[in-house]
Amino acid sequence: MASPQTLTEVLGRLDKALETLDDAVDRHMEVRENYRDAEEEVQRMNSDRGRLAEELDAAESRAERLEDVNKEVSRRLVSAMETIRAVIDR
Repeated sequence: MASPQTLTEVLGRLDKALETLDDAVDRHMEVRENYRDAEEEVQRMNSDRGRLAEELDAAESRAERLEDVNKEVSRRLVSAMETIRAVIDR
C-alpha cells in the first residue's frame, strides 16, 4: 500500500492537473466566445456593406439622372438664348 505522503503527493498532482484542465477549458470557452463575437461582427459588417452598396448604387443612379437633367436644361437655355439673339438681331 502507498505511503500517506505518496498518496498526498498523488492527490496534489491530481488537484494540479484538474486545475490546469479547468483553466484550459476556461480559455477554450473564452476563445470560442470571442470567435462567435467576431463572426457576428463580420455578419453585421457584411450586412452594412450590402446596405451601403445599395445606397451607393441609388446615389450614383440619382447623380446620373441629375446630370442628364442638367444637360437638358443647359441645352434648352442655349436654345432659348439663341432664339432671343435671333429675335434681337432682326
